[in-house]
Amino acid sequence: AQLIQSGGGLVQPGGSLRLSCLVSGVSGSTFSVYIMGWYRQAPGKERELVARVRGSGATEYADSVQGRFTISRDTDKNMVYLQMNSLKPEDTAVYYCNADDYRGNYWGQGTQVTVSS
Repeated sequence: AQLIQSGGGLVQPGGSLRLSCLVSGVSGSTFSVYIMGWYRQAPGKERELVARVRGSGATEYADSVQGRFTISRDTDKNMVYLQMNSLKPEDTAVYYCNADDYRGNYWGQGTQVTVSS
């Protein structure tokens, strides 16, 4: 599988962004069982889980983004999204898409999100 990310950029505090991740090289049935996640890594910090969605549709979020971020997946398009609202300066980081199941663990190329006035 190859994960190709898009979106991100510079936004003012309180603004919104949407990240997208295309999972290529796999069938829709394979994609549907992946646990898809978004992680982020800020300078000088460890990579952390932001949000995750299972094949069942069950989601989980980091406490710091609960209520502000929404993860979703489109199994027809092999896509996963992260809608980020009410962004804060502390959300600034490089965001990575991740796909995981028993076959392996795959990462996107990363995309910078900067929240600043």
